[in-house]
Amino acid sequence: MTIRFYSLLALLSFIIFAACQQESGSRKRTKARDTSHYTKQAYIEQTIDSNYVNKFLQSHNAYDAYDEYILNFYRKRDFHFAWINKDGLTEQASNFINLMKNDAAYGIKDSSLMTPDLQQLTDTLLVSDVGLKPGDTAVPRIEMLLTAQFFAYGNKVWGGLTADTAKDLEWFIPRKKIDMESLLDSMVNKKNNAFEDDEPVNRQYILLRQQLKRLAQIESGKKWDSIRTTQKSFKKGDSSEVVALVKNRLEAFGDLPGTDSSKRFTAALDTAIRNFQLRMGLREDGTINKGVLDALNTPLQDRIQKILLNMERLRWVPIEPTTDYILVNIPQFKMHVYDKGKLAWSCNVVVGKPGANTVIFTKELRYIVFSPYWNVPPGILAKEVLPGLKRSGSGYLARQNMEIVGASGKTISPGSINFSKYSGGNFPYIVRQKPGGKNSLGKVKFLFPNEYNIYLHDTPARYLFGENKRSFSHGCIRISEPKHLAQWLLRGDSSWTDKKIDEALDAGKEKYATVKDKVPVFIVYFTAFVDSDGRLNFRDDVYGHDQKLAASLFGK
Repeated sequence: MTIRFYSLLALLSFIIFAACQQESGSRKRTKARDTSHYTKQAYIEQTIDSNYVNKFLQSHNAYDAYDEYILNFYRKRDFHFAWINKDGLTEQASNFINLMKNDAAYGIKDSSLMTPDLQQLTDTLLVSDVGLKPGDTAVPRIEMLLTAQFFAYGNKVWGGLTADTAKDLEWFIPRKKIDMESLLDSMVNKKNNAFEDDEPVNRQYILLRQQLKRLAQIESGKKWDSIRTTQKSFKKGDSSEVVALVKNRLEAFGDLPGTDSSKRFTAALDTAIRNFQLRMGLREDGTINKGVLDALNTPLQDRIQKILLNMERLRWVPIEPTTDYILVNIPQFKMHVYDKGKLAWSCNVVVGKPGANTVIFTKELRYIVFSPYWNVPPGILAKEVLPGLKRSGSGYLARQNMEIVGASGKTISPGSINFSKYSGGNFPYIVRQKPGGKNSLGKVKFLFPNEYNIYLHDTPARYLFGENKRSFSHGCIRISEPKHLAQWLLRGDSSWTDKKIDEALDAGKEKYATVKDKVPVFIVYFTAFVDSDGRLNFRDDVYGHDQKLAASLFGK
């Protein structure tokens, strides 16, 4: 399977091949330059001729998009070499080559990425006593190839798909910005740099790449058949060949420590299954059931591809916020609250059902509304409320604890309205649900003003938080711990004591509170992620976004 996501690694063979060729002719020496602004380690005795740089760019159309960046990079360093010193390839060059080589080992079975010849040539270059020397005629060529490849690699691996493509995939979080020139200058001049330490990616990206390597290693060494059984489930104390097969897989995945090949369902297996169920987003009951077997039977290549999809999404997000922020992961049905960049607490949420998708975007949370009104949105007004009003008018309003108001907010008598002549699109009034126990928003809502009319809120339907898959809303996000969130947001405001918050929640009268320091809210979509305990998690593709992204990355 050829994966376009990794196609740039095929360029590495071209780099190494070119490095081992002898260029004809002699190289013109340049005059001595001012090197006082370089450290002793960074200073390179040789410089590259600016004419050579221009000729290289003119003859390598694959790097046209980066011509200006490459020129600026060398101008700023007074055309000193970046990747080569008197001993040959620098440590940073070796690290970069290793980084590209390692990508090919992460589950991508494409012989064009790392052939035996390419492996041998790469290993030869990384041995200092036989590697490149400053006097070699191939030096300027491999210098330029490595720099050009850095920009190409960074654009693909650290930048990802274009912003327009991401929007087509319904992702509306602004893209991070990368200063590739400054990044390259920093990386090549850093002492003992392993490159991965300074990659401009979110930490989740690094964690997923580590898990990708682990799964690739398991996949290369394990050839499993599907585990099949006619028995509905197995629990602690049972004995079966299926139990032994499940143990074998959970040991390989790291959920079950040790090596136990017996057919007996032990207490340790019960614990391991609960851990596996948690990682897969399944109900945690400690039994071997259909959900567990389906997850264990999922081909590892499918898991690897899901990780690659989510690594692509992680290329688009901020590197790592260090401020307070709130993150809602739609497929996980969870909200995570971060205090100065550190996870403080999490809780269950209910998100939009398929067809009423919760949008992927970010805005700043500014207001808390206690005992809120609920203004019925147009879709619900047309499909649910207006039909009810046409049937029973004021009776429907009373049962739903609703009222009708005009644009000024003044209450309008339902008897004065001929509901039969209106549809959802032309109804000139606002229907709203009054504060109280029946209010669909519960006792509080949290506003981060946005064009999608999505917000966080409480709900009277508390039972839904006990469901395993929680996509039931019309698009807004219901949270299981609204009081906790209000307390956390107002913790720095001495005027909002716990007692005052309780009173506002139960007042039955709408009251606004302004959050002094605005808190970013990120609504994201990750179906593979590493949790705070270092466990690799997978979730279902609730809205089909994985399928669309896979078509963009891997083709049909």
